Amino acid sequence: MTAPQLACPLCRGTEFQQEEARQDSRWGFTSHRMTLMICARCRYVLHFYDKHSIFDFD
Repeated sequence: MTAPQLACPLCRGTEFQQEEARQDSRWGFTSHRMTLMICARCRYVLHFYDKHSIFDFD
């Protein structure tokens, strides 16, 4: 069985630029590390994050 290929929900493009991002919570107690997949065709940004923690200070 093959893994599904990521496709843009707007234009159905399959080529992406991968970036890393971090966003702090509203009060600064937690930090969310995200992987951003940016569609090379229409520049739509897909956000993915794995986990967040109160102990994630960097």
